[in-house]
Amino acid sequence: MNIICPTVTASNLHIYREQMERVESFAKRIHIDLMDGEFTNNKSIEIDQVWLPEDMPCDIHLMFQNPERVISDLIKIHPQLVIIQAESTCNFIQFANELHDVGIKAGISVKANSDIASVADYLKSYEHLLIFSGNLGYQGGSTADLSLLGKVEEARIINPDLEIGWDGGVDNTNVAQIASGGVDVINVGGFIQANLEPSKAFHELEKLLTNI
Repeated sequence: MNIICPTVTASNLHIYREQMERVESFAKRIHIDLMDGEFTNNKSIEIDQVWLPEDMPCDIHLMFQNPERVISDLIKIHPQLVIIQAESTCNFIQFANELHDVGIKAGISVKANSDIASVADYLKSYEHLLIFSGNLGYQGGSTADLSLLGKVEEARIINPDLEIGWDGGVDNTNVAQIASGGVDVINVGGFIQANLEPSKAFHELEKLLTNI
C-alpha cells in the first residue's frame, strides 16, 4: 500500500512548529529532515529540539556526516524509523542494530548518483530504503528524476521485504508513476507545505493513488 508522507524541513523552531501544525491534522505519517550543516549546506533545528505529535508515526531523515555521534539523542526522541545517508561515515550494521535494540526501524538513503551496489552489504539489516531525488537539506524546488525508479527493483532483489521510500520533486504530475514504480512511502515537501490549501493538496495526491 502506498502512503503520502508530508515532510517537515526547518531551520528554526518557529518554522518547525508551523510546518508540523500545517500537516498533522491530515497526515498519516510524517517525515522530518534533520541536517548538521556539514553533510549538507544548511542546518536544521537540533535533535533535542524535535518534538513528535502524539500518536503520529514519524520518520527522521538524518543528513549528518557522522550519525553514530547522535544515536543516543535519536533514541530519546524514539521515532518509528531513522534514515541515514549511505554516503555518511558510519558503521551501518552496528547503527541498525542499536536502533533495533530499542524498537526503532532503520533506513538508509541513497542520493541520485549513488548506486544500490554501494549499500548491498547493508540492505538485509535495514527495513527501509529511501531513494533521494531532491536537493539534500532543502524543501521544494527539485525535479523528480524518474529514471531512479530502476533502483527499486535492484534493491528488492537484495531484500524483497524492504519498504521503499522516495523523496524529491513529487507533485500531482508524477506521483502515480512513482507509486507504480514500486515506491511505498512517497515523501512530499513543497507541493504540500507551500500550498495555500495543504490538506487539499495532500488529498489530491492520495486520490491519484487510488487506482494503483
